[in-house]
Amino acid sequence: VLLLVLATTQRSNTIQYLPIPTAKPARRAQLLLPPFTFSNRRCYQLFLRPLIIIAFPPAAQATMVNIRMATVNDLIEMQQCNLWCLPENYQMKYYFYHLLSWPQLLWVAEDFDGKVVGYVLAKMEEDESKPPHGHITSLAVLRTHRKRGIATALMRRSQIEMEQVFGAEFVSLHVRKSNRAAFHLYAETLKYAINDIERGYYADGEDAYDMRCTFGEKEREKKHNDGDVENVSKAVENISVA
Repeated sequence: VLLLVLATTQRSNTIQYLPIPTAKPARRAQLLLPPFTFSNRRCYQLFLRPLIIIAFPPAAQATMVNIRMATVNDLIEMQQCNLWCLPENYQMKYYFYHLLSWPQLLWVAEDFDGKVVGYVLAKMEEDESKPPHGHITSLAVLRTHRKRGIATALMRRSQIEMEQVFGAEFVSLHVRKSNRAAFHLYAETLKYAINDIERGYYADGEDAYDMRCTFGEKEREKKHNDGDVENVSKAVENISVA
């Protein structure tokens, strides 16, 4: 089903109909077809956004969250999300450092109109004395979009890239001892384990849990169990033969 959006171009006074597929409420740049462009933000606010709101009521918009790899154009919104959600803030050069060094590990969640509502900022540790491993620098989701699995999806996408692209053996992170919601996410949903407690890790003096998640642990357990089964079966065969 196509929604016919009525739009008046700046080049002429003629009225054109622009078909927009309702099944894919992507970013506004993807919704528009050439030769018409709504580069003017005012034009978008006056014409296109009201029609999108009519086509997709708030109940439907709430579920329209897209998880994708971050680009340089997302860094400002990622920083704004960080300022809204966390007391640990970073200068813009730190975001650039992550994006230029490990672009595969930065992911964002955007809502129906392209606004960044969550992000994960991650990197690979450069300590050669330890096995290759990643580190979650920052994770945040706006309060209006929490309890929807967005943080879990962001974390898993970044972890997949760590393991498959950079060959990481595990990923680490720090979380405040008082942040029970984040601790539950890491420990229960993502299966992180406490590796250590770092005293006075944060600027205000609060302690932090040093948590780790080892990649491929389930596969190794499965292989170990399969090996035990084979050993038992061989022992049974030897006893029967004897």
